[in-house]
Amino acid sequence: MSGRTAYDVAILGGGLAGLTLARHLLLETERTVLLVEKRAEIPPERQKVGESLVQLAGHYFGKVLDLEEYLLTDHFLKYNLRFHWRGSGTAGADGSGFEDYHQSFIRTVSNVASYQLDRNRTEAELLRRNRESPRFELALGASELEVELAGDDAPHRLAFETGDGRREVAARWFVDTTGRNRYLARRMDLARSNLIDHGSFFWWVDGLIDVERLSDQTPRERRLDPRRRLQGHLPAWLATNHFAGEGFWFWVIPLRGKTSLGLVFDKATIDPSDVFSVEKATAWISKRFPLLARDLPHRKVLDFGGFRSFSYDCVQTISAERWALTGESGRFSDPLYSPGSDLIAIHNTLIVAAIETEDPDELASRCRQSEQLMRSVYGAYVPSYADCYDALGDQEVFSLKYVWELSIYFAFYVFPFLNELLTDRRFGLAFLRLFSRLGPTNRGLQRFLSDFYRWKRDSSHEAPAGPVLFDFTEVGTLRRAEATFYRIGVSVEEAKRELARQVENLEELARFLVAHAASVVLGEPRVRTDRGFVEGIDLAAIRFDPEDFALRWAACEERNRSVPSSESEPYAWSFDPTVLDRFRAAPPASAGVETSATQEVLS
Repeated sequence: MSGRTAYDVAILGGGLAGLTLARHLLLETERTVLLVEKRAEIPPERQKVGESLVQLAGHYFGKVLDLEEYLLTDHFLKYNLRFHWRGSGTAGADGSGFEDYHQSFIRTVSNVASYQLDRNRTEAELLRRNRESPRFELALGASELEVELAGDDAPHRLAFETGDGRREVAARWFVDTTGRNRYLARRMDLARSNLIDHGSFFWWVDGLIDVERLSDQTPRERRLDPRRRLQGHLPAWLATNHFAGEGFWFWVIPLRGKTSLGLVFDKATIDPSDVFSVEKATAWISKRFPLLARDLPHRKVLDFGGFRSFSYDCVQTISAERWALTGESGRFSDPLYSPGSDLIAIHNTLIVAAIETEDPDELASRCRQSEQLMRSVYGAYVPSYADCYDALGDQEVFSLKYVWELSIYFAFYVFPFLNELLTDRRFGLAFLRLFSRLGPTNRGLQRFLSDFYRWKRDSSHEAPAGPVLFDFTEVGTLRRAEATFYRIGVSVEEAKRELARQVENLEELARFLVAHAASVVLGEPRVRTDRGFVEGIDLAAIRFDPEDFALRWAACEERNRSVPSSESEPYAWSFDPTVLDRFRAAPPASAGVETSATQEVLS
């Protein structure tokens, strides 16, 4: 430690959020940074959970924090998210082989790189790089912490004990990154609950688990399996592989020299006491996915942990009084879709912009808008997890859910972040207006899909007999959302127009999801393309009501009988509305291969 007694920014907490915020400040500002950590070393000896990045955080870590070469060298490039459901397969109906499983995925690697992070190694590297800057200082083993937040333009005061004695310093900004200790949220009564009541147990094992090898097929049979026409040839183990069921999912994440495993579950579905040990969790998941029984029981366990409850909210995470919270010190939703590091990236970016704002009036306005944005991007996740976790139990319903959520993510999260627009207050106003327009539709769709799942579960509809393969991008609206990745360097006005187009894209998708579900319930494919039925869907009041579907379809049929066929034009979707037909009846062994979208690719 130097003899410095005043800093521009004091960060409390030396985990991923604090270390990335420090690096962001050191790279893009001239600010001095003090990082205070209660532990005696960074990283800790215990393995840290939260390894999976997706596009937004991948861009932040690789491009903004300038870690791209390090990540590609020392960690695995990630091959998207892939989802698996147990089903009866051509090689056997017991679920003991990878070939027995239904799969939904994206075949191509995302053009925005993302990574599978070993958290401990990453935090060690971030610390090493931060310490290269003369503007960075570190206080390890800090205890007896006292923080006095100034209510005016005076600096905040921090006092703490280290091995070198008592230290008192001043800081213009104070940022809490203490994670689940939630120092400021508890002290200032900002901590709030939410509607998500999920738990998780996780562990790490030695070596790589290659899920494709958990199979009765020979290596040659795996290489020549016709399903590779849709699956492709990239190694599936590079993905975050999810084995899913009603109200739960199990992750398999590759790290260098080890594999991360974790079960996440709705506590209304699974009692934590049934899975809260390595032995219990291994037995539980192996029973439901027998292919995993080939491998998991025989692995050396390196570490383990769990949360009986992990999700929470926060009243406020940034203030013009020059304090902020980022990472798990503020809000945390759920690990499904790996949003944790995305929220760190967004919060850090907004916090750095606030720290660089000197004018008090501008700072107050910026912090108000940043808080609205932080709350909105977090709040949009909550219905997905609180209202519709049961949909994980059905491939078709979950695929509808994920296409919807991924389309929103690409257009409203990744696109603005890649263009560094979230700190532009002119853009922020338009973003919030357009994003809020999706809110009622999103909440309605989450409840709708949950009810659709329960209807399918409880009805006697005919299910596919063999493994179904589905590429999410076969729904064309998702491809259009992904195309925004290539719209870089746009002006605020161009970005606003793009988001308006994406709202229309999402509204078309919402209509399709409702019309498709209604066609399944009624057993009538024509519902999907009936103009009257589709245009009659009220996106502000979406509800799953089979009786209403039947009444509306009967009215459409009556109307159609009175209109000459030459005047009765079908509803013109912008993509092939039959892409989900493979879920309706027993498909052939090569199910999912010869779809129109795949035929186009193959030709």
